[in-house]
Amino acid sequence: MASHRLCKWLPFLSMLSCLPVLALAARSTPSSTFKAVNLGGWLVTEGWIEPSLFDGIPNKDFLDGTQLQFKSVTQQMYLCAESGGGTIIVANRSSASGWETFKLWRITESTFQFRVFNGQFVGLSDQGNGVDVVAVSTSPGESETFQIVVNANDSSRVRIKSTNGWFLQAKSDVLVTADYRESTTWGDDDPSVFLMTKVGMLQGEFQVTNGYGTEAAAVMTEHWNTFITEDDFKFISGTELNAVRIPVGWWIASDPNPPSPFVGGSLGALDNAFTWADKYNLKVIIDLHAAPGSQNGYEHSASRDGSIEWGTTDSTIDQTVAVIEFLAARYAQRQSLLAVELLNEPRASGVPLDTLKNYYRAGYDAVRKHTTGAYVIMSNRLSGSNTELLQFASGLSRSVVDVHYYNLFSDIFNGMTVQQNIDYVNNNRSSELNTVITANGPLVFVGEWVAEWAVSGASKEDYQRFAQAQLDVYGRATFGWAYWTLKNVENHWSLRWMIDNGYISL
Repeated sequence: MASHRLCKWLPFLSMLSCLPVLALAARSTPSSTFKAVNLGGWLVTEGWIEPSLFDGIPNKDFLDGTQLQFKSVTQQMYLCAESGGGTIIVANRSSASGWETFKLWRITESTFQFRVFNGQFVGLSDQGNGVDVVAVSTSPGESETFQIVVNANDSSRVRIKSTNGWFLQAKSDVLVTADYRESTTWGDDDPSVFLMTKVGMLQGEFQVTNGYGTEAAAVMTEHWNTFITEDDFKFISGTELNAVRIPVGWWIASDPNPPSPFVGGSLGALDNAFTWADKYNLKVIIDLHAAPGSQNGYEHSASRDGSIEWGTTDSTIDQTVAVIEFLAARYAQRQSLLAVELLNEPRASGVPLDTLKNYYRAGYDAVRKHTTGAYVIMSNRLSGSNTELLQFASGLSRSVVDVHYYNLFSDIFNGMTVQQNIDYVNNNRSSELNTVITANGPLVFVGEWVAEWAVSGASKEDYQRFAQAQLDVYGRATFGWAYWTLKNVENHWSLRWMIDNGYISL
């Protein structure tokens, strides 16, 4: 990326020339490896880690990215964006899949826009009588905004009201219009009634901040001040752990006034983390977990609707490099800064390898402007090759490749026994790790792992054996490892709970 384009993105770059570069002569390999824990769910929201954070959102069943399907009660067929979008909406599908799934954009707690498979939005045609329902706009406005009216006695039965004041109806299997003016008894003879099915949802930073609206700043400030505190750093320092990996979002660099719906305050929380790390002699890995446009479509990258739009334009990459440079400039002189991770878990299906390498080179250079001592960590792509970054990273000083290992999220782990899971770690994971640890290559970091699996009824001793197997294998990683995560309502995902209850011994 051309560096001169960075200044158009974030005004704080104008300050960077005033900051000194910290030149640190340091070995390319650490004297000992790092045992870290992730502070997940703190500065980048993941609803499953702390579900109560979402409890106060009005109309919380309809958040950004919620995936809905609608079946006409009169046609007994699903609404469908013909060809996945770009043309009319029909009601002629007997089963529902991608083209029949509509992703919400929440405008207010009661008004929404519907994004279809190819990225267009449902709206009213500007042709003819203006009531035909189509999916052609890529820049939604008033005619693409609707209300979902839910039957008070049956939440699966809904009507969809357009801004023209009328309701959508399935006039026929190939004609959906927004011109039904009658009241309803919600019967199966009403063409404006649809059976709604929720097939997916997201609970990330975009959903929580946009969901709370004007209350978001107060809610998030309370969360940042209470979810992770100085007491947690004190606890960590009393174990064998010596580092923390802190996920952050791209909006942190625009604090205190980030783009809507994000709210300011996470930068102050990160400042606190460095102060506590200094006090308790811990190292800090800053992990860019959420990039503009989302690099993987998941809630933990603050995706609005599951789309992957990071890297599709130069602007998203330039903006991300600017964020990295902001973070490097701000924390380069802190004694506890260990590393900057340029991006977490880009997904191979949406991020080409060449695009990622170009970004990693620009991000690496941005860090090196301010520190020669901090390590620069580069995450492998999800579903990419285990070795795809080795040659590239080998040419960069103090570079680290990050791999994540879970005995979850794949069908191969379903039905495995306790012993089979342990054997998989000792054999398969060990072999995978061996392929990325090379004599002259980058350091290797198992940046995420957990002592959880798809085994039902496992005993405490089973968990202890599983955790120990992973500690033994991942302990060979040349940079170290980080457990996911410190706190979680799901006990085995909470390292603090696992330590306190004797399930894991470091």
